[in-house]
Amino acid sequence: MLQNSGAIVFSPRERDWQEDEIIIDNDNPTEPSSPITQGTYTETNHSEKWQNTQQNGFTFHAGAYTDGENPFTQGTAKYAKTTRSKHASTITYQPRFQSAGNYAVYVSYQSLPNSISDAEYIITHQGQKTTYKVNQQMGGGTWVYLGTYKFDQGCSSANNVVLTNASNNKGVVTADAVRFGGGMGNIQRSGAISGLPRAIEGARYSAQWAGAPYKVYASKNGLDDYGDDINTRPLMTNWLSGGSCFNPTSEGLKVPIELALAIHSDAGISAEPNGLIGSLAVCTTEINDGVFASGVSRELSLDFAQRILDGLDRDLLSTYGRWNRRYLWDRNYAETRSPEIPSAILETMSHQNFEDMILGEDPNFRFTMARSIYKSILRFINDNHGRPSIVQPLAPKDFKIEIHDGTATLSWKPTTDKLEPTAVPTSYNVYIAEGESGFNNGVLVTQPEMQLQLTPGKQYNFKVTAVNRGGESFPSSVLSAIYHSQATSKILIIDGFTRLSGPAVIKNQNEKRFDLNEDPGVSYGMTAQWLGGKFIMGNQYDDVMVHADAMSALHEYNVESATMEAVENGLVDLNKYAFIDLMLGLQRNMPHALKHYKTFSPMLQRKLLAYATASKGLLVSGAYIGTDMTKASERAFLQQLFKIQYEGRNRDTESSMIHGLNMNFDIYRQLNKDHYAATSTDILVPDTVYTQGPFRPQSIMMYSDSTSAAVSYQSPDYTAIALGFPFETITARSVRKSIMEGLLRYALPRQEAVEPKNKHKH
Repeated sequence: MLQNSGAIVFSPRERDWQEDEIIIDNDNPTEPSSPITQGTYTETNHSEKWQNTQQNGFTFHAGAYTDGENPFTQGTAKYAKTTRSKHASTITYQPRFQSAGNYAVYVSYQSLPNSISDAEYIITHQGQKTTYKVNQQMGGGTWVYLGTYKFDQGCSSANNVVLTNASNNKGVVTADAVRFGGGMGNIQRSGAISGLPRAIEGARYSAQWAGAPYKVYASKNGLDDYGDDINTRPLMTNWLSGGSCFNPTSEGLKVPIELALAIHSDAGISAEPNGLIGSLAVCTTEINDGVFASGVSRELSLDFAQRILDGLDRDLLSTYGRWNRRYLWDRNYAETRSPEIPSAILETMSHQNFEDMILGEDPNFRFTMARSIYKSILRFINDNHGRPSIVQPLAPKDFKIEIHDGTATLSWKPTTDKLEPTAVPTSYNVYIAEGESGFNNGVLVTQPEMQLQLTPGKQYNFKVTAVNRGGESFPSSVLSAIYHSQATSKILIIDGFTRLSGPAVIKNQNEKRFDLNEDPGVSYGMTAQWLGGKFIMGNQYDDVMVHADAMSALHEYNVESATMEAVENGLVDLNKYAFIDLMLGLQRNMPHALKHYKTFSPMLQRKLLAYATASKGLLVSGAYIGTDMTKASERAFLQQLFKIQYEGRNRDTESSMIHGLNMNFDIYRQLNKDHYAATSTDILVPDTVYTQGPFRPQSIMMYSDSTSAAVSYQSPDYTAIALGFPFETITARSVRKSIMEGLLRYALPRQEAVEPKNKHKH
């Protein structure tokens, strides 16, 4: 949220959860045997020549790093004079990615007396180019984060970083290593490394890898890593900001860090009558005569901490109706005592209190709390600079795509923020990915709609953000469209997997706990909230792409898509479509969830029953189609439309194999970092009421324990197929394509694609 509002954010811990790490460096220009270096470093000399600087630079070695070892003093760096010529000299950092995924991109360089403020870095990610202008007059000799991008597997010029010496300023461009990904911890302590991703480790180890002086990360002389870790956070801040306008009396890298916030979750153990503990804030004002190095009063820290608690009171109580405010302490804590800039500690909640954690594990609560903290920071900074505060909008809603004569019409609506009258969008960014390419950098439109001419046979993926002077919202769900010039009918994909929730809750007189076996919950994207240093993927809101890709080979049909809210709000005419693919994923209504996530709402039930007429086809897939429909009327709906009965849950996580359509295939069953997992799926069987008639439902897929995984029903009226597992959890793309094509060929008659004149002959 802060970055979307234009802030530059530094984390003293590794920010990237990517476990792979690739470093391209001038001291290791070709691919050696070390697993950390996979790729090549290439210089081109045109207008000016790249030369070695006179200072030590970064290099690395295989194996662990010992205490005090600084990788930024063990190698060399390069420089070249700037040019305004079109023929700039370049350095290409070409990684070899072992797997596709999101990777943070860090650059490093040296800050010299004649360094420039606009060094040009061009990141190419999945064929799309993003250009950064980096101020090399500050931040030299450490990792500088540019952004996180998705890169393809392999070694290709469609995925690299290029530095040029092109500039509008006279001076030099310097170049050192470029790093992709957070990586695994490589700092040795007590004779061993942690074996964990670097992002899980403390700030002490990340600071050493970032080239910080020993005194920054070893204030306890290497004897107390816990104490070192706490002190590293403010001392790293001071080292980076030293020499800047906000910390002018200290030596450092001159990065103008203006504000520091430590976010914790240890607000105490004494619950209030409502069972909650709530939030607590800390600041330190009574030290160094009550002023910072820049001369401003330390009372600013008190004001900052106060604003954070006030914001949480307002936003959490307004949204959820209950939350507690504990204390505002002005005490001597390292993270608020040591920084030479205004700072605070926020104890968000108590991780020792179950009532707090029921809320804290819900992604909706986390979003509201995070947005409240962002808004408090926004107002604190702007008020101190005499500027108005405009809050970034919420993500657009009611997103849908329709195709007419090869032109895609995208439409959506703004989402009203009832708490923030300024959070109104004035424009929108539409991000587009064509074919196998990644998303571009967005097309700005001023109205909540856009039209685009589609190339026949190519899949297009879209997501939309709302924009105003305060920044950019989170993105909408990703929707897809495919146009075929010979198509005579349409398929609609409905994204019905909107759920975000914490895990299942057990709370009675005997025990209070989360039950991950019953339901591990659904996070917003990836989460690291469980013990063991494992990352777990949640809802990425992009599985419409998977469904569209699976049906792309059927040239008789155009593919359109819509969000569930657009359908339920009456913005989509279902009767226009020959086939509807309703993806429900892990959609399920949970008793302790903060939002309602029903698989089939009463409105959706009515719409689907009205849709099921002659020559129509319907596919629904999800892990809780039967589990979530417990009332008699809900079971009757499943029987009436899909001709199915629910016979319990399949929890066979030992075997992810499913058999059907003459093939065996795997689904994501175990929690993992790549895709959300269906740890429990539904057993759906043909309804016995209909098994004796002329048009009988039949089981078409089986789990490994021989229970029924899917049922199909076909009659002159319509065709319905129900999968008791999410289609998008099928792990292999080729299998998804085969399964989807088989289901669509079964549900839809081939003659729809035949020319009308041939129909008369037959």
